[in-house]
Amino acid sequence: MTASSNRVKRSGTRLAASVIALGLCALSAPALLAQNDKAADKSSEKSTDKSPDNKSVDNKSTLPPLPADAHVQQSIELEGKTLHYTVTVGTLPVRDKEGKVSGDVVFTAYTVDGPNRPVTFALNGGPGASSVYLNFGAIGPRHLNAGNEGDSPSDPTTLTDNPGTWLDFTDLVFIDPIGTGFSRSLVSEAETKKQFYSTEADIEYLSRAIYDWLIDNGRVASRKYLIGESYGGFRGPRITLFLQSQLGVAMNGVTLVSPYLNPTIEDNGDLSPIPWMVTLPPITAANLERQHKLTPEAMQQVIAYTLGDYATALIKGNTDPSATQAMIQRVTEMTGLDAEFVKRSGGRLETGSYLREVFREQGKIGSVYDSNVTSFDPFPYAPEQRSNDPLLATLIAPTTTAMVDFVTRTVGWKVDARYNALSYEVNQQWDRGDEMRKGSVSELRQAVAADPKLRVLIAHGWNDLSCPFMGSILTVNQMPPMGGDPNRVAVHEYSGGHMFYTREAGRIALRNDVKEMYAKH
Repeated sequence: MTASSNRVKRSGTRLAASVIALGLCALSAPALLAQNDKAADKSSEKSTDKSPDNKSVDNKSTLPPLPADAHVQQSIELEGKTLHYTVTVGTLPVRDKEGKVSGDVVFTAYTVDGPNRPVTFALNGGPGASSVYLNFGAIGPRHLNAGNEGDSPSDPTTLTDNPGTWLDFTDLVFIDPIGTGFSRSLVSEAETKKQFYSTEADIEYLSRAIYDWLIDNGRVASRKYLIGESYGGFRGPRITLFLQSQLGVAMNGVTLVSPYLNPTIEDNGDLSPIPWMVTLPPITAANLERQHKLTPEAMQQVIAYTLGDYATALIKGNTDPSATQAMIQRVTEMTGLDAEFVKRSGGRLETGSYLREVFREQGKIGSVYDSNVTSFDPFPYAPEQRSNDPLLATLIAPTTTAMVDFVTRTVGWKVDARYNALSYEVNQQWDRGDEMRKGSVSELRQAVAADPKLRVLIAHGWNDLSCPFMGSILTVNQMPPMGGDPNRVAVHEYSGGHMFYTREAGRIALRNDVKEMYAKH
């Protein structure tokens, strides 16, 4: 999960929490032993590298080494068949330019025995989010029910078979960036920020982690795919291009879920109509959902109006008062908001103001990730939002509990360390420089241009205001045709919000769309 810094300023909300997102092959017994030996070697490497001569290492070097890779056999009933798979929790060492280990990347892999299995690497966003959200929320074989309206952080953390998993058609490797999950830096705070907490460093070491996993597991020749959510969607095109051009590893396809793709699309709302064209459709979608009228056909009408009369009226401004009046009336009807509120906003719906307005009479506030997911507003008379995002407030506890229990008890990876499902420390220390503000559209275009078979599926929930679907539609509409299938880069929308996959219908629809994409390349 993430939101642009510009949106944070415009909304007037306390998105210190909201700006972070959220947003696998079976092995024989000898191979399992070989991997355990390899993991033991890694632990030895870590201990060796943590010497007093390594001046960049601080007291983190006194931490005990992480455990050797652990494995467990499990199965799932999927579409009337039993699928047997191996779960592996393990580590990949990160080395600095001198070859010394400066960090441990922890991964969770689900693999199925069989020939010609593709492998998909999964990353969430933030910056500061572990991969548990895509794992237990979206595409892993086990699912945790969390993140929907009415869910409580103290609900039982029961994992069930996931009918939306991708495991029957691809192995899955979930990667936790440094500072998230159990992944950790082994160097000083200053070196940690330099080596891990900036755009280019982040892309380089995560790309290398993918490369290393492929080498370690003999999977370089496999078909390879990537999925990234939110800021992971920002990472997706950049990692794809870096692997393709620098490490010599080509991806067959990329799925970007609610991606933080084009941050500057929301700039200059005083002049440009685009920021308001981005927010109107998801706000309308949320209203249609409350009325049980949300359909693809209804949303096509919303998109057509947004690209047409709405944009025209905004551009005309006060030169055409009748067009402005008609626009304000239409926006009021579409959103179900108070007519006076829409009039005073000039038909330009600011995210933070909307989230406080939509359920104000009930004393509630909506989530930036899905405004129909609410909580009571503990500070209803404050000039701006002072509480955590309603969705995040209910999500951290169950995902943390479920993942720690799964890793330590089910898989048996006995680790004595804190698990960070969502690290505010990483997010606060992140270098939000020019490179982050550039987004990843340039890298997306370059990767697609360089590989005429590469396919990209951009997936959004209609209700998401943190990374709205309309931004991706406008972005893809401006991409030049680059031969082959004109739908090689396609935007798909689903009911729900930023994490639309918390709903089974959205999760299964995404599975079907991605499975079709994988079959093409």
